[in-house]
Amino acid sequence: MIVIRHADVEEILEGREADNIRTVSEAYRLHASGQTAVPHSVFLRFPGRDRDRIIGLPAYRGGDRPVAGMKWISSFPANIDSGLQRASAAILLNSLATGHPEALVEGSVISARRTAASAALAAELLTREARPDGVALIGCGVINAEILRHLRAALPRLAEVTLYDQSPSRADEFATRALSYAPGLRISRADTLDEALGAHRLVSFATTAGVPHTGLDAVRPGTVVLHVSLRDLYPEALLGAHNIVDDADHVCRERTSPHLAEQLTGGRGFIDASIGQLITGEREFNPQPERTVIFSPFGLGVLDLALADFVHDVAVRKGLGVAVDGFLPGPGA
Repeated sequence: MIVIRHADVEEILEGREADNIRTVSEAYRLHASGQTAVPHSVFLRFPGRDRDRIIGLPAYRGGDRPVAGMKWISSFPANIDSGLQRASAAILLNSLATGHPEALVEGSVISARRTAASAALAAELLTREARPDGVALIGCGVINAEILRHLRAALPRLAEVTLYDQSPSRADEFATRALSYAPGLRISRADTLDEALGAHRLVSFATTAGVPHTGLDAVRPGTVVLHVSLRDLYPEALLGAHNIVDDADHVCRERTSPHLAEQLTGGRGFIDASIGQLITGEREFNPQPERTVIFSPFGLGVLDLALADFVHDVAVRKGLGVAVDGFLPGPGA
């Protein structure tokens, strides 16, 4: 058994934004072609604590390098007020020969970067007819920071960023950090959400919203919205837009905006395609130029496993991590 620590994961994944996008794209391709097993996630909630949750995401990825395991990720938004990260995660990888656990990987970095790679992949696929030169980031936390890094790898022309956060100081801190690794970016802060929504034709929501709080009346025609946090948009906003998801069965659960839209209409006819179908060419997508395109990714556990498997392989080759002897009973125990 090997334990791969946070610092090890960061070292292995440093500067791999373009590679992360390719890894996530391949995982989506395998999922669309039926070579994965991704059961519904398990949500652990706590009575009287509506904002806190822990989610279990089991998954299996087939293909040339099969891997199985589970991500266990918590979201405690009040951590931010204490200077702690909102989310923490651990990923357990199991041997496909014996079923034994063989690696425990710190998962917060992997989770953030697979989320960002998924969003950047969608942005690249959905803006090919008209590349944006700027992005509006709604929510100035870890996820949108990683999304910005991955967007710069997927869309090299991206030169402008507009920030909006309910905490102006958090937006200012975000801008300072972003300029430290991308000094050429032009960064501004919007005073209102609508101002941010109208600033660019690419928008990324990565907030801690638990219930919908906005429509999309303020966006420009043809805007692509990366609805990563899944619960920001009124369901009616989805019904007036093109909708791309990662997996309809997963995203239409747990009172996400697509779930509410399904309840409102009685079906999923508002969903145009999955991102895997676009990657494999199984479904054509020809959006109307004036309509908003919304990408709503639930976040499939198979994406975490894809990156965790890479991290595990590199850690073993480089001698990183901590080997734990005697974790399992020996033969004949």
